[in-house]
Amino acid sequence: MVQQLYIVTGHSRGLGAAIAARLLKPGHVVIGLSRRTNEALAMSATAIGSTLDQWSVDLAEPLPVAQRLRETLCSFAPERFERAVLINNAGAINAPTALRDAELGALSATLRIDLEATLLLCAAFLDATRHWQADRRVLNISSGLGRRAMASSAAYCAAKAGMDHLTRCLALEEAALPHGARVLSLAPGVIDTDMQVQLRGADAAAFPDRERFIALQREGQLSSAEDAAARVLACLERADFGQQPVGDVREMA
Repeated sequence: MVQQLYIVTGHSRGLGAAIAARLLKPGHVVIGLSRRTNEALAMSATAIGSTLDQWSVDLAEPLPVAQRLRETLCSFAPERFERAVLINNAGAINAPTALRDAELGALSATLRIDLEATLLLCAAFLDATRHWQADRRVLNISSGLGRRAMASSAAYCAAKAGMDHLTRCLALEEAALPHGARVLSLAPGVIDTDMQVQLRGADAAAFPDRERFIALQREGQLSSAEDAAARVLACLERADFGQQPVGDVREMA
């Protein structure tokens, strides 16, 4: 049976878990990359008849993870899958503070998880699948903060801006190939996740935008992870996916 392959980073909670849950269907192979596994997803996969392979990995050390992904993909028969999709969803944000006051290790970890891991996993995926005839797509989960600066979040904003521009570069490269992958860097809207809790609980003196995030929750403007996942995956299914390499779910779904 011809199958579909989905690789989802940060699959164990939040938006990533909601995306992975929706991808668990008969004939789908889902590889989840997170520090933790998700037992509920494992039970769902068994009940549905889908294949879920959960890797416990640290994307703050992305090189061995990317090497493992490339080796795994190279071990698959190219004709096994009619579709192969990489969804770079994992993200981290350090405690909001001015860059001059930030802890250097935390800054490094944010950049590695939010940008370096995305770049290396894209490279591994596009390399290992370059001769596949499958419909290949890369969906990078970006943020409006990659397009709008915010004080006290320099590393996160810079990483997401880098993700957008990385995707633009990949789109140019893949468009030059006869069977290139389609790529999109997508802002998913404002979602009620642990990251939002972290921003609302930040030190107001160090984070000038704190009240704005509190107001978003108070005014009911946060999407649930489940609703956001549905809209993200609707974008993935669009016939024009990747025609523009950078997009916003609020304009596409």
